[in-house]
Amino acid sequence: MMKIHVVRAEELWQQAGAYYVRIQAMARQYHITLREEFDEHDTPKAKYIVLLDDEFPVATCRLYELSGETFPSVMLGRDVAVGFYEKLGYEICDGQIIHGDTFDCVRMEKML
Repeated sequence: MMKIHVVRAEELWQQAGAYYVRIQAMARQYHITLREEFDEHDTPKAKYIVLLDDEFPVATCRLYELSGETFPSVMLGRDVAVGFYEKLGYEICDGQIIHGDTFDCVRMEKML
């Protein structure tokens, strides 16, 4: 049985877990170079949430600060997963497709 814990990555081992998930899920799966995966938002001050399954990192997300707000309910979702996120209460913000080298994304928002 899975024992999922959600942690804010504040300690080095937790941050390493966030990077591990990103490398496994994005860089390896989609053949994205590390230089492409880790961008200008990846600074020592970057904030992450990590999901741990019995202490093993299985999911992560990077959180952004915008205009004095802490963590808004806005995200980038892959265009092929829009239906999934809509079932969770997210809506497409502006309809603009963000074309990446590997896949396309759309901005989505959820009212809390």
